[in-house]
Amino acid sequence: MESGPGRGINFGNALDALGGGPELPLDERYFDEVARAGFDTVRLPVRWSAHAAAAAPYTIDPAFFRRVDAGVRAALDRGLNAVVNVHHYQEMNTDPDAHLPRFLALWRQIAARYAGLPGQLAFELLNEPGGRLTPSRWNAVLAQALAAVRASDPERTVIIGPAGHNDLHALPALAVPDDARLLATVHYYAPFDFTHQGAGWVPGADRWLGRTWGGASDEDAVRSDLERAAAWGREHGLRLFVGEFGAFCGAAMDSRERWTAFVRAEADRLGMSWAYWEFGTDFGAFDLVRGAWREPLRRALLGAADPARRTSRP
Repeated sequence: MESGPGRGINFGNALDALGGGPELPLDERYFDEVARAGFDTVRLPVRWSAHAAAAAPYTIDPAFFRRVDAGVRAALDRGLNAVVNVHHYQEMNTDPDAHLPRFLALWRQIAARYAGLPGQLAFELLNEPGGRLTPSRWNAVLAQALAAVRASDPERTVIIGPAGHNDLHALPALAVPDDARLLATVHYYAPFDFTHQGAGWVPGADRWLGRTWGGASDEDAVRSDLERAAAWGREHGLRLFVGEFGAFCGAAMDSRERWTAFVRAEADRLGMSWAYWEFGTDFGAFDLVRGAWREPLRRALLGAADPARRTSRP
């Protein structure tokens, strides 16, 4: 992944599903849709912690490992990059000292299993660290997790992000290890009362229903945010990956299209790779029932770009 993930999409709510909401079947035809549309990358959020033993050596369930294998291989076989992360390990945010040995054991297993795969696979150490994973604590944990990966996979691209749930405003507190194969990630859902209006898991989100987006002040805010992140990346010599951005289906589609197109265009202008959240559930750019892209969102993400282009190929 020498030139970065390029244009990506998240297969959220598949290998990371918490239950109680829509889930994405990890079907190979969806990888076909992503490749044909012209994306470069599939980000695979994985809830390893729900499929690993609670006691040392914290063995990952072999059947679940095979499910992840299938997703990684489906992406690579189609000339797509793949990003595999540790997702929804909430206990790392609430009790990091107790869960650190298990977290590191997960990464030792993941890195060893995939060490022989092509460079189009990247690892992302932890999705949205926060809570008791304060910046200083997370910086120490990040270094340990990177060492766990490097023990068996010294050349793999590894993606790191700041505490504060990968918010771009938290980048200044991120301590970057001395490692030549790192990317930095941020997530972008601003303004939150627009992107999460009507989201059932956010208290009070129904009060935001009807919030639109698209005026000059809205654009200025996004531009300022992303330029700040880009400046940090230049200062630290790191490529930036907007690993998640998207607007929940509670927002009107015309505003969702404008916001998505503007965030994507600004990321492109600033040389950032990105991955839209997400493919086919409640933020989805693809309608699973119709078996077709939601055209306003597909257009916002890809426009009239040449679908044959790929940022990286095996």
